[in-house]
Amino acid sequence: MPFIQVTMAAGRTAQQKRDLLAALADAVTASTGAPREAVRAWIVEVDPGEVIVGGVILADRAS
Repeated sequence: MPFIQVTMAAGRTAQQKRDLLAALADAVTASTGAPREAVRAWIVEVDPGEVIVGGVILADRAS
C-alpha cells in the first residue's frame, strides 16, 4: 500500500488539491500497478511565511 505525503505552501484551492490527489493516485497505479483503492495520499500545508525558497520567504515573493 503506497503512502504519499505532499508538503506545500498553503494557498491552493480545494479543487486544485483534489486534482493533485487524484493525479497522484492515477500515477502510482500506472507506475506500480497498485490498485487505486490501496493508494493513500494527503497534503500538509505550510504557511507561506514559514517557507524559504532561494533565500526568499514565499510570503514575501507574493507581495
